[in-house]
This record gives sequence, structure tokens and C-alpha cells, in this order.
Amino acid sequence: MFILWVPLSLFLSFIISQTWSVQMSWENWNAELRNRGNEFDKPSSQPHIIFILVDDQGFRDVGYHGSEIKTPTLDRLAAQGVKLENYYVQPLCSPSRSQLMTGRYQIHTGLQHSIIRATQPNCLPLENVTLPQKLKQAGYATHMVGKWHLGFYKRGCLPTQRGFDSFFGSLLGSGDYYSHYKCEGPGICGYDLYEGEEAAWEQDRGLYSTVMFTRKAIGILANHNPRRQPLFLYLAYQAVHSPLQVPARYLERYKGIPNLHRRKYAAMVSCLDEAIHNLTLALKRYGYYDNTVIVYSSDNGGQPLAGGSNWPLRGSKATYWEGGIRAVGFVHSPLLVRKGTKCRSLVHITDWFPTLVTLGEGTLDEDLNLDGYDVWEAISEGRPSPRQDILHNIDPIYIKAKNGSWKAGYGLWNTAIQAALRVGHWKLLTGVPGYSDWVPPQTFSHQRLTNRYHNERVRWDRGKSVWLFNITADPYERVDLSQRYPHIVKKMLMRLAQYNKTAVPVRYPAKDLRSNPQYNGGVWGPWYKDEREEQEEDERYNHLFTNHLGKRRWKKKSKSRKLKRKVEE
Repeated sequence: MFILWVPLSLFLSFIISQTWSVQMSWENWNAELRNRGNEFDKPSSQPHIIFILVDDQGFRDVGYHGSEIKTPTLDRLAAQGVKLENYYVQPLCSPSRSQLMTGRYQIHTGLQHSIIRATQPNCLPLENVTLPQKLKQAGYATHMVGKWHLGFYKRGCLPTQRGFDSFFGSLLGSGDYYSHYKCEGPGICGYDLYEGEEAAWEQDRGLYSTVMFTRKAIGILANHNPRRQPLFLYLAYQAVHSPLQVPARYLERYKGIPNLHRRKYAAMVSCLDEAIHNLTLALKRYGYYDNTVIVYSSDNGGQPLAGGSNWPLRGSKATYWEGGIRAVGFVHSPLLVRKGTKCRSLVHITDWFPTLVTLGEGTLDEDLNLDGYDVWEAISEGRPSPRQDILHNIDPIYIKAKNGSWKAGYGLWNTAIQAALRVGHWKLLTGVPGYSDWVPPQTFSHQRLTNRYHNERVRWDRGKSVWLFNITADPYERVDLSQRYPHIVKKMLMRLAQYNKTAVPVRYPAKDLRSNPQYNGGVWGPWYKDEREEQEEDERYNHLFTNHLGKRRWKKKSKSRKLKRKVEE
């Protein structure tokens, strides 16, 4: 037997070297796993996009515009971001939303007239590519919470069919903030809260909609990984549209406002401000904030009869005066180059489509025929805006100007037609632009708004059908220059006529009685079926009927066989 003697130092060095090699391989493996994990969780260069659209917030109804309403969150976000002080939307709900979703003017979608009503077989035309569809193509997760108001008469019109991965909210333009019921006339009432494409009965806890929508939005943030996929969240609040409803605790802050409508409205704005505070905290808590762009916008001007204020602008919601179309808006983001500034360049709601798609590294095809412009550099860096004009609208159905005529339009345009156009500093209006008073803050010092002694009434407008203003010099539209500068009026009327040549026919169908929720289980929802859907439904019914009939026949046969056996026995 031979014993091999090995020096102790050599033996120890061998053991250490083997141990070290094992340790090194384990560390390398761990490092490789970490690297793979980092690769998997590597943050995208595409920013998260949070678009907050509020309803009927007046130009003055934010703290930084001099309001008595307290909006500390909105004031702070706007002050740290970029305030849009030459920003325009449409005067009503559906028009603004359609232009946000498509980047196209109303004359190019057929939605030139009024809004999409709940009883109409109408919706945002399906041939239009939407903002969420383009962002989805770019790799975004797309979610919507809140008010849709772009039609729902058939399934293909619903948000989840138009580019959103998920939808929680209402389909109509307004409704009860707690019960989520809405009536469109005597006996035409229904429930309007959806989760995806079904009524959200099980999700409904009777919560105030501002609180409910905010919680849902925060839930989406909590359940999404911000490092794996960029997020587009469209949060379209019902607030502060009528009916004027708000939790009592917010009213306590505004006891000093004697006008009840204004007091309730102010409380609703404060609740909204608190909701956005909670949303921004969630963006920071869940790791979104540093790579997020927040856009805040009202959908149209305020309604003074429902407590809103557009002072010192003229007019109100549903009008083409500045008070109806010039909106509260700002962008807040760590990605902005020049923070704490004001953007006075011309910006329109159609501009968000190309701006956000480009920001999200998506593609803009020529066949989209967009009316919007990419204005990110104008907002972020203070560069000149590529936008020089805005077609506010041409509504060929609304022709209520009694003195409107081709003659008044120099043979270039029928001034009976309601239309509005902005080119550079100039703004032209034709037809009947809508309610045109200036409603100063002291109007709200009375118990009721029906007493308009403090309003500045316009009497010299009667019989007119053409107005011209230099909006840069006269943003409050007090000096009509149409008689002084007829050559500018003619040029702008020619521009209107050129735009009108590109218009598509108006889509404004009559009421469809099948829309009544009583035919749909008490729920507002799709009621129209095209031939393909009806055929599929018939096939399903026939299949079920055939199966049922087959089972009955099988039962009869089996029963007769049993009887036969008994007889034989």
C-alpha cells in the first residue's frame, strides 16, 4: 500500500482555487440573470401619456386664471409645466372628442352639426383611424376611463373596438354622478356605466363618478409595469358637467358664494383638483412620473347657467365666441425642455393626435389626412407653432341668421351658415355664433343667475351675420372690424369656401326608437345590427334551436325504446 504525501500548502491552494472557481461561476450566473432581468425591465424611450379631459370647465375656473375656486394641484402642475394660453377646442362635447381621437376637423368626419345624441344611430365614423389605435401600433397599452360620448349604436362604435384595451365609464354625454342613470326624455331612461362592452352592475358601488374614475385609473397604474410597456391612459372626467352634484364636504369650502349653482360648481372643481392630486401621487408611487407626459384640457367653455365662468372672454359653451372655444390647458412633464413657461403659440385639439403619436414613436401615414400639427417643439422648447389657422367649424344645417345672405358675403359665402375661422391674428364669424354676452364675476353674487343685471348685453349685433376681430389685440371680441377691413373679410370668406369644398356630408340621423333602454334590459347600449351581425345571430339561434330540437328528439326516442322494452318484458 502506497501513501501519497502531498504538501499541505499545495493541497490548500487546490481547494481554494476550486472553491474560488465555483464562487466565480455562481457570481457570473447571478450577474447574467441580473443582466437579463435588466434587459427585460429596461425602460422604454417611449413616454407614458396621461391625457386628462375635463368637461365644461370655464376659462376662468382655475386658480391661475384668477378664479375664486381653489385649484392648488392644477396651479402647481401648470406652473411647473407649460401653460397653453392660446389653446382652442370645440364648443361642445362630441366635436372636441372626435377631433382629439382623429386629429381631423368636423367637416372631414361628418360630425359638423351639434353632438352625437344617445338615441341616434350615429358614432365616430369607423373608417377614421383613432389616436389609441396608432399608439397601440407603436407598442402602447391603451386604457380609457370616463366619458366616451362618441356614439354606441352598434358594437363597432364602442371604445374597446376603437383602439382601447380596456374601458370603464359612461357612453353618454351626461348622467347622475352617483346612480349613473340618464334620461333622454319621458320614458327613455337607462343605466350608463360600462366595463368593457358590458354594463358594470357588479363594479358599481354608488360612488361619486370623479372618485370612482380616479380609483379605476390608479388601479390601472398599479397593475401595469411601467418599465415593460409604455402606457396611454385617457381619463375623461364627467366633471364638471351638469347635473351639479358633489359630496357635501367640498361645499363647506365655498359657503361665501351666495349663488347655489356657482357654489356647487366650485365644489365640483375642488373635488376634481383633489382627484388629480391623487392621480399624480400614484404616478410617482408606481414609477411612471419621470417618463410621463400629462396633458390637461377642458373639452369646451363653461356654461354660466350651470355655474361656469369664462370671464373676461365673450360667450359660453355651445358658441363660437372665445368663451366657448378657448380652453384651460397645460402640459406637465419632466421631459419638457422649458418648464415653468407659457405657450402663446396657436394650438388646437386636433394637434394632440400627431403630437402624441410622434412623441410615442408611432407612424403618421399620409392617407390619414390630418388637420392637426405636431406642436411638441412649440410647447416644450418655445419654438414657433406650425399652426397658422384653425377652422373652428362650418355647420351647413345651422342657418338661423335671418339677415344672412350671399350678398352679405360678397357673393363668396352665404353668411346665413354658422361658421368660424381663425387665420393668424384674425377671426371671422358668420351666421349666428351663439349667446354673446360677457358674464362678469359679480353676476354670481346673486342667488339666481336668471337676474342678468350685471351682464354686458349686446344689442348692436341684431341683424348682423358677419364679424371680424383681431384676437391678438382684442381677445375679448369687443371691437368688430368687419366694416373697417372688408378686404380681409373677403379673403377669409374665400378661405371658408375652400375648406367647404373638402367637407363630407353631415351625419345627423333621426332618432331610432330601438335605442330605448327598455328594449335592452334597462341599459343604454348598442341596439343596431347590420346584415352580417344579424346573420351571425340567426346562425347562433338556429344552432341552439337545432341542438335543443335534437335533444328533444333523442329524449323521445329513448323514452319510446324504454316503453317498448317494458312491453316486451
